[in-house]
Amino acid sequence: MLKCAILGFGYWGPNLVRNFNSVADCKVKYVCDFREERLSLVNKQYQNIITTKDFDEVLNDTEVDAVIIATPVFTHFELAKKALLKGKNVLLEKPMTSTSKEAYELFELAQKVNKLIMVDYTFLYTGAVQKMKQLIESGSIGNVKYFDSTRINLGLFQPDINVLWDLAPHDISILNYLIQETPYSVNATGVSHTNNGIENIAYLTVNYKSGFISHFNCSWTSPVKIRTMLIGGDQKMMLFNDLEPTEKIRVYDTGYNYKSDEEKRKILVDYRAGDVYIPKVDVKEALFGMASDFINAIKNNSKPVSDFESGLNVIKILEASQLSIKQNGKEIILN
Repeated sequence: MLKCAILGFGYWGPNLVRNFNSVADCKVKYVCDFREERLSLVNKQYQNIITTKDFDEVLNDTEVDAVIIATPVFTHFELAKKALLKGKNVLLEKPMTSTSKEAYELFELAQKVNKLIMVDYTFLYTGAVQKMKQLIESGSIGNVKYFDSTRINLGLFQPDINVLWDLAPHDISILNYLIQETPYSVNATGVSHTNNGIENIAYLTVNYKSGFISHFNCSWTSPVKIRTMLIGGDQKMMLFNDLEPTEKIRVYDTGYNYKSDEEKRKILVDYRAGDVYIPKVDVKEALFGMASDFINAIKNNSKPVSDFESGLNVIKILEASQLSIKQNGKEIILN
C-alpha cells in the first residue's frame, strides 16, 4: 500500500484526495495546508487522514511514498526539491515550475535519488483526448494542418502568473500529446488591464517547420465561458467542446481541395461539405486516470503519460511566449 500526502487543499485539493483514495493500493495519509479552515474541512470529511500545517512533519514520515503538490506555481520548485531530497516521489500540478531551469534541476535531482517526478495534465487522460489521438493516429482525418484552441472565461485573475500560464498549459499539453512534431518557434501578444502588468488577455501562435501551425486564445475577461479545440486535417476536421455534456467531439467530413498546382497558384478552391460524425467517447474521470497512472508508474517503474518531458515542453513554450509578449510579438526560436 503506497501512502501519499496532498500539499495544498485549495479548490483542486478535494478532488485530489477523493481520487487518490480511490486508487487501488493507495492511501492518502496527510493533507498539509497553512489555512486552518481548509484543514477543518478535511477533518470533517476524512477521519483517517492526518492534517497538518507543517510540511516537514510530512517529509519526515518514512511511510510517505509520494507527495502531491497543489500550491501556487512559484512555490513548486522549493517544495518539490525538499520532497525529492527526502526520498519522496513527486506529482506537481500544472504548470510544473516557473522556469525550465528549475524543471531541469528537479529532473536531475529525481534521477539522482531514483524517484519519479510527474506533472498533472489531467486532460490527457480524458476519453475525448484519447479519442482524438486515436482518430489522428488512424489517419482518418488525414494529415493534420492546424490546431486552434479557445479557453476564455470571466476570471479568475491570478496574482503571480499571466493568463497564458494559467489557462494554456492544458491545451499546450494536449497539442504536444497529439502532434509528434517538435515546435520551432512562438509568437505571442497580450495586454494587461490591471495595475500589476500581468496579461489578462493573450494570443499565442506556435510554429512548425513543416507548415503545421497552432494557435491559442486565452482570456480572463470574457462574459462567456468557452472551451473549444479545432483540429484540421486535409481529409476531415475535428471540433472538441469540453463544455458539451455528451457530444464532446464532432468530426466534420468537410474540407477543401486544389485540383492542380495551377489552381493552387490562382487560389481556385474546391470546397467540400459532407456528413458530421459524433464518435463515442469513454466516460471516465480523468483525474482518477492520472492518479492511477502516477501510482502505477511508482510501483512498476514505468513511464507515465504525463511525464517530466511533457511538463518541460509546456514550460519552454510558455517561457518563450512571455519573451515574445515583452517584445511586442517577436518570433522566439525554441531551443
